[in-house]
Amino acid sequence: MECGVRHIVLRVYNSLTRKIEEFAPLRGNRVKMYVCGPTVYDYAHIGHARTYVSYDVMARYLRNAGYSLFYLMNITDVDDKIIQRAAERGVHPLELAKEFERYFMEDLRDLRIESVNLFARASEHIDEIIDLIKGLLEKGFAYETSTGVYFDTEAFGPYGELSGREPEELSVHRIEPDPTKRRPQDFALWKLRPETELGWDSPWGYGRPGWHIEDTAIIMTYFGPQLDVHGGAIELIFPHHEAERAQAEAASGVAPFSRYWIHTGLLTVEGEKMSKSLGNIISIREVLRRYSAEELRYFYASSHYRSPVEFSWENLEAASRALDGIESVAQEFRSRDVSSEELDDRGRGLLEHLRTGKSRFISALEDDFNTPLALSVLHDSLRFTARYLETNDSVPEEARAEGEAFFALVNSVLGVFSGGLEPSSQLLDEVLSLILNVRERLRSEKRYELADAIRSALDSLGIRVEDTAGGARWRSASRRVVRR
Repeated sequence: MECGVRHIVLRVYNSLTRKIEEFAPLRGNRVKMYVCGPTVYDYAHIGHARTYVSYDVMARYLRNAGYSLFYLMNITDVDDKIIQRAAERGVHPLELAKEFERYFMEDLRDLRIESVNLFARASEHIDEIIDLIKGLLEKGFAYETSTGVYFDTEAFGPYGELSGREPEELSVHRIEPDPTKRRPQDFALWKLRPETELGWDSPWGYGRPGWHIEDTAIIMTYFGPQLDVHGGAIELIFPHHEAERAQAEAASGVAPFSRYWIHTGLLTVEGEKMSKSLGNIISIREVLRRYSAEELRYFYASSHYRSPVEFSWENLEAASRALDGIESVAQEFRSRDVSSEELDDRGRGLLEHLRTGKSRFISALEDDFNTPLALSVLHDSLRFTARYLETNDSVPEEARAEGEAFFALVNSVLGVFSGGLEPSSQLLDEVLSLILNVRERLRSEKRYELADAIRSALDSLGIRVEDTAGGARWRSASRRVVRR
């Protein structure tokens, strides 16, 4: 990104303080980031994709900006939903979890998400979970009943601050009811279960951990009492993240647990949250059978990560067309001859516009990862470039280098380009020139059906043919659509 950490001023919105703050890691340029991973009992959907692509962009940006990032994500493979689904299918819960974990990893790969350093399964951290619960009991932040161990929310004064919930609201949302609890808002740390179910031995009896304690134990195992960034979808703020924060700060006595709480906005389909009852859940796999990962990533980047996103096939198609426009200009820019002559006014104008565009692109990302503004900057630069190409047959050497650096930066952070911006080889150029000459001959002989068949075949290979007044031109558009 051509800018080290000391030169940039990244600002992020902190959900805890509800304001934009300057980003300053706990230790130098080292960043410890955790994002809540999936509960692996079904295929991941496009709401999950929106969240994980957003944090992938953040991770890519941080590394490009010179930060040393360790990105941790959990895998919730111990959960009532998993156990119920496994019983329906007649398999062991951990077997089912591993199956859908494998599908999730395939989805991440297909979405071009490779930024996570470590995935940590809840089932592999039971000892750490038990030790954490022991500590909370010893410090008076938890209590034991006939059904398990519960966190005493009244003992932790700041409980409710992260979500902004009033005390009377704390018990009315996603907290398991149990008559043995001291108060409705207290949540489970360890749930006693019959030995016929999935579980482990503990000082309090056979059972399994509650949902919230799994994440806290994993984070503290790898990061200690504090981390720099804790992320997840907006709907996890309460009760999940509220509980995570309470457990960690109560156990360690260190605050804040996370220096920055960052949350992605809700994705809706036709104005409704996805749910099985509405039948509007769209899996990542379904989308990637029709559109490429680059098109989906561009669609997500078109909205700020904190904003709500309305998914529709029409909106995704619009994103596809916009990405086509970007790649068309960029490919044309890269296909022009390079001029080593001294810059004239027009060449200097192009160079300065690309240089300024790259700087504005970085500034947009520094402003709370403002990807819509960053894309607007990219479009503006490419419109200027397209006007230049209309009247110039070559590109100045310095401008070419600046443009290449700009495109590389865009792709390294947003991940929206695939083969479409890869330089072509001389052999490929010659072969395609021969094919297009044959196609032109067929068109001149009015053998349009065969000429169209050639065009369609090239298109299926990711090569777009455009008929212009100056003859046929081709460009690579090899964004790969995953077929499953």
